[in-house]
Amino acid sequence: MLITHSLKALLSSLKSMGRVLKGFATMSLTYLCITAASTEALPLALLGKAPPLHGQALHYFADDPATKGYLATPIDQPSKGAVILIHEWNGLTRRIKETADAFAAEGYMALAADLYSGRIGLNRDENIALVQETMQAPDQIIRNLNAALQTLKARPDVPGQVATIGWCYGGGIALSFALGGDNHDGTAIFYGRLLNDPEVLKQVQHEVYGTFAGLDRGPSVEQVSAFVAGLRTAGIDNDIHIYDDVQHGFWLHVDRDLDRNQVPAEHAWDRLLNYLDRVLSPLVTDPRDA
Repeated sequence: MLITHSLKALLSSLKSMGRVLKGFATMSLTYLCITAASTEALPLALLGKAPPLHGQALHYFADDPATKGYLATPIDQPSKGAVILIHEWNGLTRRIKETADAFAAEGYMALAADLYSGRIGLNRDENIALVQETMQAPDQIIRNLNAALQTLKARPDVPGQVATIGWCYGGGIALSFALGGDNHDGTAIFYGRLLNDPEVLKQVQHEVYGTFAGLDRGPSVEQVSAFVAGLRTAGIDNDIHIYDDVQHGFWLHVDRDLDRNQVPAEHAWDRLLNYLDRVLSPLVTDPRDA
C-alpha cells in the first residue's frame, strides 16, 4: 500500500533519533537572507504572548475515543476555508492550540489534530517514544487525518477547501498525507523529513509550501535541495524557501530567539497566508447549476 510504504520510508530513521525529527519540505528552492520585515505582523502565539484560548476540544476520530483535537472557528467573519494543524513531536501542546486560534483570527477554520491519543511528551525520551509508537501504525495516522478532513468538509460553515500544515514530526506526516490521504487541497511543511523520489512525489495533487532553516541539520540544505529537485522533476508546483541564519523550530517558536527569528518568521507567515489564499479559494458554484 503506497501510504504505508511512504510513511515507513519517510520515518524509518526515527529509531536512531539521536539528532531528532527536524525538517521536511517541498519545491522551488530559494536561499533567503531577509533584511526587511514583511507586511504581515506575526501572530502573538508565535511570540509566546497569545491571549486565552477560545477554541474547544473535539473528539473527531471515532476509531480512538482518546483522540482529542482542538477546533478554532473564525469570529465575526465567514470562513475562508479550513486547515488541519499537525503537531510537533511532543504532541498537541498549548502552542499548537494557540496557533490554531491565530489561523481562526485570519478567517480559517482550524482543527489541530491529535496523533497521540491525548498524550503530551514532557521530555526528549517521551517524545521519541511517542513518535516511534505512532510510526508503528502508519495506517492509523492516515485514518486519523482522514477523519479530521471529513469532519471539516462536513461543516456547513466551511465553504472553501482544506489544507494541512505541519511542523517537525507533523511536517513529515503532512507530506505523507499528501501522498496517501483522502483528497485535499494544500500541504504546508515546516522543517519535516523529506522524500526525493519523483515517482513517489508525483502522487501529490496540489501546490506545496515549505519553510526551512539554513542552520538545521535535519533536513540539511543538501537534503532540501534533493527534495526540490524531486518535486521539480515530478512537476509539482511549490513555494519553498530556506532562511539562512535560523535554527529548526524558528517559526513556531519565534520567542526562543526573537532578534534572529522575527523577520524571517514574518516573511514566512506572509508567504503562508498568500499560499492559503491560492489553494483555499472558496468553492464557486455556477449560478446556472442552481
